[in-house]
Amino acid sequence: MQRDVVTVERFYTEHASSLQLHLVAGASGLKRIIREPTVNRPGLALAGFTKYFASKRVQVIGNAESHFLKSLSPEERAHRYNTLFSHKIPCLVFCRGFHPDKLFLKAAEQAEIPIFNTPLITMKFINLATLAMEMMFAPRGTEMGSMVDILGVGVIVRGESGIGKSECVLALIERGYSLVSDDITKVTLVDGREVIGTSAEITRNHMEVRGIGIVNVAAMFGVKSIRREKKVDLVVTLKAWDDVPDVDRLGMDEDHVKILGVAVPQITIPVRPGRDLARLIEVAAFQTKLKASGYNPAKELNERLIAKMSKATSL
Repeated sequence: MQRDVVTVERFYTEHASSLQLHLVAGASGLKRIIREPTVNRPGLALAGFTKYFASKRVQVIGNAESHFLKSLSPEERAHRYNTLFSHKIPCLVFCRGFHPDKLFLKAAEQAEIPIFNTPLITMKFINLATLAMEMMFAPRGTEMGSMVDILGVGVIVRGESGIGKSECVLALIERGYSLVSDDITKVTLVDGREVIGTSAEITRNHMEVRGIGIVNVAAMFGVKSIRREKKVDLVVTLKAWDDVPDVDRLGMDEDHVKILGVAVPQITIPVRPGRDLARLIEVAAFQTKLKASGYNPAKELNERLIAKMSKATSL
């Protein structure tokens, strides 16, 4: 598990379009690090109370802060700006299209603090920026295996090289399901409870099929055969038949694997010639969907057998 370093430059580069950000000053400070995944309105700090100032966050100035600053004399404003920039804030954003005055821009350039503005209203910017930073700060990792969306069930298919993963995934795509990633799945932990899988940007839409080469899935099967990201609901591990001595024939035991600290259901499928692995993975996904809805056929059958045996012994 790893957490990426989030700089102001990365925040700006990745979200300038969606947040309508425009850099107006402090370009030399774009390498500053954002240390907390949220935003702060520095109203109290501008008013002179800095004891509990959340200086590690992106700072946002809205309507109230802008009008407060305009009510001050130039000398007092310069003093408040210097006090604000004496803290090592990562950057500051003016909302509602407000533009900072010359004193503010001069102080920001001297402190090397990036200043942006956006036409978005303050609360909308705060909501969008918070969601964006939560994703940027989320723990990340990689899982060896391909991922497919089977009727809303995100399945990572993994196994040793040459076991038949690509053939299974290709067969599932042919049946109308969607490819999320091939061979290596990038995973992100969201809200501390959901693992989201996706592919590397450079390999998206493509997969390698042994003996054929690189296949463009979107071009061959249509855009419906590709999904950008999906929650990981199941891990299917393919193993050679002889490497699985104890096969759970009833499905009573539920196995799990930890991904970024989250327990994800896992099923091991023995592989040998003649088995339709794609069909088995498809059924495993359907089974996972049923269990998620509260229905477990193995437990139901077990309860029926116990009830029948209890009835027989009572006669």
